[in-house]
Amino acid sequence: MTEADGSRERETAPRVLLVEDDESLAGEIVEELTARGYELQREATGTGGLQAARSGVYDLLIIDRMLPEMEGLEVLAALRGQGNPVPVLVLSALSAVDDRVNGLKAGGDDYLTKPFAMEELVARLEALLRRPIETRATVLRAGELEMDLIERTVRRGAREIDLLPREFRLLEYMMRRPDTVLTRSMLLEDVWNYRFIPQTNLVDVHVGKLRRKIDAPGEASIIESIRGAGFCLRTRG
Repeated sequence: MTEADGSRERETAPRVLLVEDDESLAGEIVEELTARGYELQREATGTGGLQAARSGVYDLLIIDRMLPEMEGLEVLAALRGQGNPVPVLVLSALSAVDDRVNGLKAGGDDYLTKPFAMEELVARLEALLRRPIETRATVLRAGELEMDLIERTVRRGAREIDLLPREFRLLEYMMRRPDTVLTRSMLLEDVWNYRFIPQTNLVDVHVGKLRRKIDAPGEASIIESIRGAGFCLRTRG
């Protein structure tokens, strides 16, 4: 199975599953998102949420951490264990760094602490929905590059390229978004999982190392620097 471009284009209302036992908060979220054109289903327990999520019909899940019958992170872990790639926003009153880290390590794509403004919730949902759809593709191809996600190998034509783990993740991110300008902020957030944007040349250093590995002498450069913007993995001349 291959993936060329996972850009998310939506013609129908986003379908969201909300798993939240707080009646008041759930009511506010349902009202707000419905008014903005989302289709909402709400479950009040972890087991109910897991059962509904397994249907696979949702574009995005909002899951509270503390739920009756089954905790939110258990629901999340069960879904990820089954290979379910649906984006998940975790809600929680637990705001310590360790709590947020645990939420993300369990498979959450974003973490929002209570109380929160509805505008922030909506902005985070929109950001998650803009992310490329993660498919079950095991081999990515972009121009001359081929990446096997299972074997963890990369080739340019017949030449095998040895990458360090961070370089592999960086290239995977770029191959999923070929011919797209990727800003340094996007790369820091999505490849390094930074939730703030530090003043650093980290991205430039790693892109430079990656470029030297995938471009052999005499080969055209695949990763283009876009002045004032970021980088672009080119599949076309």
